[in-house]
Amino acid sequence: MEDLLKVGVITTTHGVRGEVKVYPTTDDAERFLDLDYVLLDTGREYRRLDIKNVRFFKNLAILKFDGIDNINDIEKYKGCALWIPREEGQELGEDEYYIADLMGMKVVLEDGTEFGTLKDVMETGANDVYIINSREHGEVLLPAIKECILNVDLESGTMTIHLMKGLI
Repeated sequence: MEDLLKVGVITTTHGVRGEVKVYPTTDDAERFLDLDYVLLDTGREYRRLDIKNVRFFKNLAILKFDGIDNINDIEKYKGCALWIPREEGQELGEDEYYIADLMGMKVVLEDGTEFGTLKDVMETGANDVYIINSREHGEVLLPAIKECILNVDLESGTMTIHLMKGLI
């Protein structure tokens, strides 16, 4: 399991006073209101940035960090990810998982036959879609619904699925 959870990516600066627009990678963008800080992945290290102010515009969060008061101090971090420690993550309900925990999971059919590996998760309006790399079928898109996802075992890193007719 990952120790850090990705909550967003800096897309661009906002104004000249050091604010940034952040594309949230969390289910709930309002989550930023509850955070005191984020960890900026600079490519070399994780830099703690204390959050001073949060507001929202369309699908983006606009963040202001303590000690960053100039566009030049933050502009170089466009495209960088923002992370939080797992302990700061929201509590999950039944049958909810952090995407980071699902990535790379072995996917097997209900009869135990190995099917492939979970490559990515596409977040859509109605339900997530799991992107599975299968040796036999190539890339398979599987809706993350109870009829298809029978079991997720984080301990063993295995997901058991049911392939509905027409998915392949």
